[in-house]
Amino acid sequence: MLARVRAYFPFAYALVASLVFLDSLRYKFTNAPETQTIFGKLDAWAASFGAAGLFAQTGLFSQYVIGTAELAASSLLLIGFLPRLRRLQAAGALIAVAVMSGAVSFHLFTPLGIDPNNDGGGLFAMAVVVWFGSLLTLALRFDDVRALVGGVARAIAPSVV
Repeated sequence: MLARVRAYFPFAYALVASLVFLDSLRYKFTNAPETQTIFGKLDAWAASFGAAGLFAQTGLFSQYVIGTAELAASSLLLIGFLPRLRRLQAAGALIAVAVMSGAVSFHLFTPLGIDPNNDGGGLFAMAVVVWFGSLLTLALRFDDVRALVGGVARAIAPSVV
C-alpha cells in the first residue's frame, strides 16, 4: 500500500495543485476584484509598517509576480509527468511550498484573515491543501530534491561541490 502511495501521490498532487494554480491565474492576471481585495489588504498592512507598495501591482510581491511563480510551479509539476523529467516535479513542489507558505502565513498572521472574499474560507483551504501536498511530495521525492539541489550547486560553484 505504501509503495502505491509513494508511486502515485506525487502525480495526483501535481494535477490538483496545477488545477488550483492555473484556475487562480484568471483572477491574478486579469486584476479581478477578488484579487484587488486580497492584494489591497496586504498592501495596506505592509504600508502600516513602512513597506507601502510591496503588494501593489508593481510591487515585489504583486499578483503578477505570485501568478508567474504559480504558473512556473504548475508547468514543472505537469512536465514532471514525463519519466525522464520526473525530477522537475520536485522543483515545482519547491516553488509551490514557497508560494503557499506565503499564502497560508498571510491568511493567518495578517488582517487578510482566512475569508477575505466571503467564500467560506475556500481560498485558504485550497492553499493549505496545496501546501501540505507540496511538503508530502517533497518528502516522497527526496532523492529527486537532493539531486536537483546538487545539480544546481554544481552549476553555480563547480569547484566547491
